[in-house]
Amino acid sequence: MPTDELAMRRQRLKELMDRGIDPYPSNVLRTHSIKAVQEKFEELQKSKDRLTICGRVMAIRKHGGSTFLTVRDDGHDLQVYLKKDVIGQDGYNIIKEFDSGDFVEVTGALFLTHKGERSILSQTAPRIIAKTLRPLPEKWHGLSDVETRYRKRYLDLLMNNNVRTVNECRSEILRLTREYLYGQDFIEVETPVLQPIPGGATARPFVTHLNVLDLDLYLRVAPELYLKRLLVGGFTKIFEAAKCFRNEGMDHAHNPEFTQIELYQAYTNYRGLMSLVEDLLGFLVTKIFDSYEFKFEQKVIDFTPPIMVKDWTSLLEECLGESIAGMTDKSLRALFLKKGIELGNTRGRGAMLDQAYKKFVRPTIVQPTFLINHPVSLSPLAKRRAENPEQTERFQLVVGSGIELVNGFSELNDPIDQRARFEEQERWREAGDDEAQRLDDDFLEALEYGMPPAAGLGIGIDRLAALLTNSHSLKEVIFFPTMRPKQ
Repeated sequence: MPTDELAMRRQRLKELMDRGIDPYPSNVLRTHSIKAVQEKFEELQKSKDRLTICGRVMAIRKHGGSTFLTVRDDGHDLQVYLKKDVIGQDGYNIIKEFDSGDFVEVTGALFLTHKGERSILSQTAPRIIAKTLRPLPEKWHGLSDVETRYRKRYLDLLMNNNVRTVNECRSEILRLTREYLYGQDFIEVETPVLQPIPGGATARPFVTHLNVLDLDLYLRVAPELYLKRLLVGGFTKIFEAAKCFRNEGMDHAHNPEFTQIELYQAYTNYRGLMSLVEDLLGFLVTKIFDSYEFKFEQKVIDFTPPIMVKDWTSLLEECLGESIAGMTDKSLRALFLKKGIELGNTRGRGAMLDQAYKKFVRPTIVQPTFLINHPVSLSPLAKRRAENPEQTERFQLVVGSGIELVNGFSELNDPIDQRARFEEQERWREAGDDEAQRLDDDFLEALEYGMPPAAGLGIGIDRLAALLTNSHSLKEVIFFPTMRPKQ
């Protein structure tokens, strides 16, 4: 950036202060937002009342004794017309100290220009209420270095209206989700982000240290085990809009810090929650698009109920071209290596199956599909199926060529079975799987006091927002995504 531009702005700041003008006042008057002005323009214009708007100067156009400003407030623009013979020479001279990006307060009356543009005629000298020392970027759209957009999101929001629209949609998704769940008598709760044992998901946690207790703690990978404690405590329908943290890879579908809605309902099972998910997503999609259909990456996605249901193992075997029933872990590993699956240090039957599923099954699913009946080794917290104890009462909702949107299951409330599965996870952890789940004695004690039959699920809000805004990367729907440090 040219240093002379920075120097000129600092000089104009000094000149304002030399005039006795505070460039950063705390007392600001605003009678109307620009959004309100645009929504009620005809009514406000007819009243001929003076009103005061505030906002950021996005453009300055001077024509002799007249100056036009484009002022933006909360994503909405209004033209400001400044006339020397209205605001006086002294007032007009102050405009010389204005720069694009400055925040101003303008008082005047609304009118339409000859070209029909909605405007406000300033009846007094506009007042600077925050002086800027750096110019806004002139060229921002179509940046080849998209990382610059993510690192300077504040500029991205100013210069790219679509970014604001996308993230407003994300906010609406959260609002509508809460509205739906409140309507179904769910109660919103909060559980600890700092946990002594990271549980509720297969993931590597972030570790921190509490000095006052000389205690290692972990940022939660999921709120699951604490929400289940609330079921033990007598709640029957609960949810949390939870920030979660997983110390793993970053790509277009993963961010180390993410948001999910996790909910639990007593006296139902995974089938009951599949119906709830179908209804909730239908509600969201039709509220946003006024239709069950929308476009994502050139594909039409259709959430018209009923959503397809397919067997997880059958789909995997179909993609592999052979049955895996009865295979030992050793033979399964040999098969997957033969099929070109990168296993690396992956240990455990569940982890190997998951790698195969991610390579062969998940990318083939475009339309919303429930996958059910996952292997027990892949689902350490889910209840076994009575029809086949080697499978669980679990479902995943996959859509859009492999987006895992929802994960849910009938909750395991047998403390003996749960302990055995935790112990198996600990064995895999000792063998080198640092994503295996931990044995949580406090949670097991809670289960021994009795947890009602229940089902729970997690909905990835970042992924849902990306899907419904047709955004390829989660970075588009997270205001400040995690970024690699600049060198």
